[in-house]
Amino acid sequence: MKVLFFSFSIAIIALFFTLTPTTTAQQESIFTKAKTISGDDFPYSGKTPRGVRFYAVSRPSRKMLQAIDKGFADLFDVARRNGYGKKLKFKEYTVFIARPDRLQSPDGSYSPDIAVGAAQYAGTVYDKGGFIYAAGIVVSNALCAFLIPEYTRDFDAASKVVRFEGEHILLFHNDRQKYNQTADHSRGGGHPILQ
Repeated sequence: MKVLFFSFSIAIIALFFTLTPTTTAQQESIFTKAKTISGDDFPYSGKTPRGVRFYAVSRPSRKMLQAIDKGFADLFDVARRNGYGKKLKFKEYTVFIARPDRLQSPDGSYSPDIAVGAAQYAGTVYDKGGFIYAAGIVVSNALCAFLIPEYTRDFDAASKVVRFEGEHILLFHNDRQKYNQTADHSRGGGHPILQ
């Protein structure tokens, strides 16, 4: 009996060391990509009350963490109504909270956004001289990670951004055809995708 237990323990330890480098490499990969997109370091990390992993430029307020959870709760509700069953757990997601590049939209309303290269949006109404302002950016569909700006007020808007960025990831895992039709807003269409 002791030999069997010992062999089982060795197998578990071997499995742990086999899986850990991949997991660590994947985490480092999304962390590096988020830093490249935003130009920020993310010295603060933790989990929301419902288990979403976050990395942030500053310590998120309780209201910001609640807004993230609310955005995911809204997303999961609408996903279930649409018959989707994958990636409906808070703990499966990672949110990077970046420093916003602007705080106001052209009409003067509070709108934290992140500046990113225009890419496929070049020459469209979104192009602001080689870059666009984005409310959020998917960092990895496979690893369920996205980046949003830091909010200090209008947390309902923050919840919506979480829901909307999450829509892309959820569709990637549940409905690849709809994902392909809606992943690139430069072709038209916007949020909410799921009703």
